[in-house]
This record gives sequence, C-alpha cells and structure tokens, in this order.
Amino acid sequence: MTSAFLSALGGRIAERWLTLLALPGLLFLAALTTAGVLGHEHWSDLGRLRAWLDALASSPASRSTGTVVLVALGVLAGAAVTGAAAQSLGAGVELLWCAEPRGPLLRRLADRRLRRWRAADAAFRGALVTAGRARIEGAEEADRLVALAERRHAERGRIAAAPPRHPFGTGDRLAAPGQRLWRAHRLDLSAAWPHLWLLAADGTRAELHAARLRLSAAARLCAWGAGYLVLAFWWWPAGVAGGVAVVSGVRRGRAAAEAFGELTEALADLHLRDLAAALGVDCDGGVDRAVGERLSRALRKEPEAE
Repeated sequence: MTSAFLSALGGRIAERWLTLLALPGLLFLAALTTAGVLGHEHWSDLGRLRAWLDALASSPASRSTGTVVLVALGVLAGAAVTGAAAQSLGAGVELLWCAEPRGPLLRRLADRRLRRWRAADAAFRGALVTAGRARIEGAEEADRLVALAERRHAERGRIAAAPPRHPFGTGDRLAAPGQRLWRAHRLDLSAAWPHLWLLAADGTRAELHAARLRLSAAARLCAWGAGYLVLAFWWWPAGVAGGVAVVSGVRRGRAAAEAFGELTEALADLHLRDLAAALGVDCDGGVDRAVGERLSRALRKEPEAE
C-alpha cells in the first residue's frame, strides 16, 4: 500500500512539474532560441532557422553521447528554472491584483477606477430615471431607453459592483464578499473564514480550491505573457503571443476572482447558522446584525459588550 501511494504521489508530482514548469519553459526556450537566430531582420526566415539546426546537428559535439545527454539535461534544467521564475512572477502578479492602494502609483490607479465608476454610476442612474419616466408616460421609445439603462448598468458592473477601493478589479472582486457580509450581518469574514472552511463539505472545498487554482493559473499566464513581451525586443512575433497571453490572463483572472468570491460568499451564507451553533451563539431568529457582531467578537476573542 505504501509503495502504491508513493508511486501515485510521484506520478502526480511529475505530471504537475511537466505541466506547470517543463512544457511552458521548453516552449519559451524555443522562442528565445528562435529570437536569437532570426531577430527582426529575418523574423520569418524558416530556412535560416533550419540551416542553424542542421549546422548544430552536424557539429562534432553532437556525435558524443555524453554531450547530448548533458545538453538535454541542461535544456530541461533551463526549462524548469524558467518555469519556476514564471511561477514566482505569477505569484507577484497575483499579489499586485489584490494589492491595497498604498503608494502614489497604486493610489492613482484606485482613484482613477473610482472616478470611472462614479461616472458610469451617474450615467446609469440618469438612464434609469429617463427610462422610468418614459414607462410611466407610455412613450414609444420606452423599450429603447430601458435597454440603454441595462447597458449602462452592465458598463458600471464591468468596472466594479460597488464603489472600487483597489487599484485593480480583481482585488475588489475578492474583497466584495467580506464587505457585503459586514454590511448585512456585521460578520468579520477574515476572522470567520478558517472556521467556515472546517465546516464546509469536501465537495465545497474542492470547488473553492479549483477556483483558487484558476486564479493562480491566470496570474501565471500573465507572467508568461510578460516574458514573451520582453522577447519582442529581439523578435517581434513573440510580442503578439505575449499580448494575447496577457489579455487572456487578465480576463481569466477576473472570471476566476468573480467565481471565487461568489463561492466564498455562498459558503458563508450556507454555514453561518452552523458556525453560530458551533460557537454557542443563539440564532433562532436568523443571523442578523446582532448575531453577526457576537460571532465576530467571539472569533476575535474579544469580550462581550456590556
């Protein structure tokens, strides 16, 4: 049994290493080699690349088994190092997405998003009032005005569901469940989260874990895209791949953050009564603000208010 477990564990580690590090790293090394051989001047000259590969294959060193093995090991090691660097950069991208507006640059980005949201909110409210008046008056263009108000609402929602506080939308999407739970129940989600996690079923944890992994994968994709954008200084087609990767990573990151936030809030909504029961807090009348405040104080180990 132990041997089978170790074998399965080794297989999973190898598969994860191959998927996350080796294959993307090998692809990046191939692009790096192509950029070095072709450059901007011969960016599409496949014959030049083929000639370089033929010359490399016909060199005396390529006939030595030891040299081939060393080169292969070096390429794999380089791919792994490149993948590890991209993974670390992806973690930095993830931290940047969720960063608080500290420092002049991040504060300017947060203020800019807030101004855009307020302008979109004003446009939505104006369109909503106009559509409501048209409905009451029975105007012929009422349906068009209602559709316009819906578009304005969607435009505001693409910026943020509430007044933004973070430099990037991902941070607002991840912080939204805590803000809504505080407004509705006065529950400190950061203090309650470990306890709610322990109360969740295995299937619920798996869904949350999958959403969290998708967020990390999106950040890694942005990191790889940044690497290809750097290669564009030597071989411009790499910039196309890098731009597509960055845009796709940002879009995937927003979707993953939205899904993770919704799952987090759903878990809290479904297990608040269980949490109250586990902590000995009476909630027969439902989880209102009074119950939420008692839960928050209990989780923070604060004394009861007199």
